[in-house]
Amino acid sequence: MTIARGGRLPNGLDAAMERLNTSVDVDGALWREDIRGSVAHARGLARAGVISESDARAITDGLDRVAGEIERGELVFRRDREDVHMNVEARLVELIGPVGGKLHTGRSRNDQVATDLRLYCRRLTEETLAALGRLADVLLARAEAEIDTLMPAYTHLQRAQPSRLSHHLMAWQELVWRDRGRLTDALTRLNECPLGSGAVAGSGFPLDRAGVAAELGFERPTRNSIDATGSRDFLIELASALALTGVHLSRIGEELVLWSSSEFGFVALSDGFSTSSSMMPQKKNPDVAELVRGRAARGMGALMSLLALEKGLAFGYGRDLQEDKRPIMDAFDCVLPCLDALAGALATCRFDAERMKAALERGHLCATDLADLLALKGVPFREAHHVVGALVREAESRGVELLALPEETFAAAHPALATPERAGALDAALAVERRSVLGGPAKKTVLAAVADARVRWKNAASLR
Repeated sequence: MTIARGGRLPNGLDAAMERLNTSVDVDGALWREDIRGSVAHARGLARAGVISESDARAITDGLDRVAGEIERGELVFRRDREDVHMNVEARLVELIGPVGGKLHTGRSRNDQVATDLRLYCRRLTEETLAALGRLADVLLARAEAEIDTLMPAYTHLQRAQPSRLSHHLMAWQELVWRDRGRLTDALTRLNECPLGSGAVAGSGFPLDRAGVAAELGFERPTRNSIDATGSRDFLIELASALALTGVHLSRIGEELVLWSSSEFGFVALSDGFSTSSSMMPQKKNPDVAELVRGRAARGMGALMSLLALEKGLAFGYGRDLQEDKRPIMDAFDCVLPCLDALAGALATCRFDAERMKAALERGHLCATDLADLLALKGVPFREAHHVVGALVREAESRGVELLALPEETFAAAHPALATPERAGALDAALAVERRSVLGGPAKKTVLAAVADARVRWKNAASLR
């Protein structure tokens, strides 16, 4: 079977080549951007005097009709028309006649698809930024609500020092804040308009590139036609930011998996974000967190695909770039659903404050505070570290916590420990409050961090 063509290649396209050549199954998702870009291009042609105002109105009215048909599901894209661009243009000509063929004046599919991609990525990036904001709102609200919930801080997944849940939630928030910054930064560089770059060397028509760029909401036209049509580093940068966002969400998911286990028991996810086992009736699985971890792997793969796709390309458009759409679409699909699902899970979960507090009672978590007490009394910290380490070893040999060692054991370890201040040093709640330095877990410090974060997120949202 062959597909009929015309023009430079009058012979039919082999069916095997047609299957390889057709991209509408993927780039059909760009139809909104394709029509929006085409409307702006038609108006720009009229402003430049390349087509008449009446022709431009006929084209834009026709494109509105095409958009309506697609929106209502009345227009089904045809594979023999290769891509979304040819499907839209062919339907336009069917609706308004030969004047529809004037739309492609001064334009190539090369600058057309580059524009569509930038518009699409800008729209999805804005949606992602909004979703990051929603997750941040949940984290800040829970941090405020759980301000009196104490828990261990961990290093090497071992109980390390006393802290508070709100401080931990704010650590997650800081990751999300930086993810927002990377996406915003990438958005700045992608927000240039390729229309008018033609196939590779611009256009001989006096196009209003600046006007078209402004109409489409771009900051400026692209500065070089070869670069505009043949480079996709804006996709790689976005995919990188999205992949890292996925990694951060995966880390949060990993902690939710751990914390919801019987071994930790720190959190219980709501039924709406959990599943049961098909075999074991007692099970309640933290699938939302596990699915978030899994999506992160896909997002990393999307980034690798785009890096590999561009690394061997000479300048100027190559058909390899037809494969640039699926990875970036997948990259967004790996992050957007996870952001909203994780926000919902965290908004509806129940933290077990008593279980977290109980975890502070094992593991000698105030050992550092005891060493700090010695340091405050003039003992070199290295010596203090050694003294307290020996006390921890003694406590473990007796099967007790540091606090339970007898008075004479402390006095024998170092005279400076024979003091009433020792009890305060070994009190977990007091240990948390002593850490009031910027970035620490003391209550007033964490509340100040929450307030600061609220201002940052509010200001950032107002700039978009």
